[in-house]
Amino acid sequence: MKKLLRLATVAAAMTMTLACTAQADQTTDKLKSTLEARLGASSIKSITKSPIAGLYEVNMGSQILYSDPTGDYVVLGDIVDTKTRQNLTDARLSETNKIDFASLPFANAVKVVKGNGSRKIAVFSDPNCPYCKQLETTLKSIDNVTVYTFLYPVLSPDSTAKSKSIWCSTDRAKAWESWMVDHRAPTAAGTCDTAALDKNLALGHAMNVEGTPTVFLADGRRLPGAVPADRLDKELSSVH
Repeated sequence: MKKLLRLATVAAAMTMTLACTAQADQTTDKLKSTLEARLGASSIKSITKSPIAGLYEVNMGSQILYSDPTGDYVVLGDIVDTKTRQNLTDARLSETNKIDFASLPFANAVKVVKGNGSRKIAVFSDPNCPYCKQLETTLKSIDNVTVYTFLYPVLSPDSTAKSKSIWCSTDRAKAWESWMVDHRAPTAAGTCDTAALDKNLALGHAMNVEGTPTVFLADGRRLPGAVPADRLDKELSSVH
């Protein structure tokens, strides 16, 4: 009899869990439809409950916003844990936008090895982006790292022209660093196959790379913007 009671209790608990899950799915599905219709947002990746009761996390891919259950109100901004001072919004965005670093097409990137090159990052960068140049200056102080730069000319036609010249140089790494750090305009050794640049653009769009520079760590996390040297070194050291 006790065994039957335990089984009945487990069955009831499972039924309640399934019911709650179904209700949550209905809520999030309806919320997704509402927000897509009202905001014209067709790129909602997921909707889940946030750490704040009654508030839902809406993952737009490159941005996270928050909504009430009906979709009547949305909140733009970050949720911060006051106990740990951690930016939970940034952490969630980084986690949900993780990539498979090993699957990146490194043959389409400019490779620069510093020191023993044991630590690895990938950077999507535009040759005319001032923040990208700032990051390149920062990288001069980071040792033992391999940097794969995916030329990502999104700012202007001149960005495309410079990217082609760098890609067609006899020494791509030298041409890239000379331009970004020393401001020496790249010169192509001749014509070459620049299909890699088109592939980089397609890849970046698929990965929601909406700004340059965008850094990807070897564990798949992304760091947008010109990351300061101390933070970059700390993040590199945290990758196992």
